Amino acid sequence: MPIESFLFDTVDGRPVEGFTLSAGGLEATLVAHGARLVRMTVPDRDGTPADVVLGFDRLADYLASDAYFGATCGRYGNRIGGAAFTLDGVRHELAVNEPPNQLHGGPEGFDRRIWDATVDEAENAVTFTHQSPDGDQGYPGTLTATTRYRLTDDGVLDIRMTATTDRQTIVNLVHHSYWNLGGHASGDLRDHRLAVRGGFTTPVGADLIPTGEVRPVDGTPFDLREGVALGEALEAVGGLGFDHNWCLEGPAGELRPVAVLEHPASGRRMELATDQPGLQVYTGGYLTEQVVGKGGQRYRRFAGLALESQRFPGSPNIGHFPSARLDPGGTYRHLMQLRFRAG
Repeated sequence: MPIESFLFDTVDGRPVEGFTLSAGGLEATLVAHGARLVRMTVPDRDGTPADVVLGFDRLADYLASDAYFGATCGRYGNRIGGAAFTLDGVRHELAVNEPPNQLHGGPEGFDRRIWDATVDEAENAVTFTHQSPDGDQGYPGTLTATTRYRLTDDGVLDIRMTATTDRQTIVNLVHHSYWNLGGHASGDLRDHRLAVRGGFTTPVGADLIPTGEVRPVDGTPFDLREGVALGEALEAVGGLGFDHNWCLEGPAGELRPVAVLEHPASGRRMELATDQPGLQVYTGGYLTEQVVGKGGQRYRRFAGLALESQRFPGSPNIGHFPSARLDPGGTYRHLMQLRFRAG
């Protein structure tokens, strides 16, 4: 089917384009604000479709929210402790938005920008491009970033992020959809199952900044390798649930399967593959019923699950973590593929 283009909304008088990709019984709706996925329609085992990502109906609600629903986060997704890092002996102070730290690129990160969009009908794809100037949110170098969404006939949403720079910098682009395979309005995640192929995590302190330790998951609620019922896992971990980075099995830089999310009641299954070294599992512990989403749905705690393939959080300040450095002449590449099935 042809790609549907439409006006999603406006901000400060500037139009925000929207696009709907259709293939293999799936539909993905994207918008230029934040290079964002706002709707993903997936059929269940009986062929009944449901929108399985959390989000809003209006751009004003995305602007008022700090949940990053569906967005491309950058220049550095996740957290940088102390909102600063040193590169080649030069200390760079970053814009603070989670005092004293920076989260997801700062108060005016890539999720807050309107990206340029290019449609590729032949590939059933949309590519969003954003240029971040030198000094933006404290980061050195002019960075040109792209996020390309492609929907295939065999049920795969392919997300490819790239970046180039004219000066040494750091980059970690992160896709931040919240998934609920029962449908975004179906309640919480306790009736899902999750498996993650990672035998280690990077523990965090009270400020959610990694301590630098790499800890095995054996014998802990963080051992998701064989798959767990999320209701049981959330009860075991307690508090706000998961908001942690897993060190993924297999070589970084190569695409490999790393996680599976299942909803037994509907038969929907989402398989994640990525070429990144880490995966942030965030179970939406900070969501409250004050967050009113699409169709007036109130998104309470654990209403959706973000699976953010990534460099490790805090890595610019922790030397033994995988590097997030990008030099002129190089290209940052990040591939994640989400395959949907029902049975």
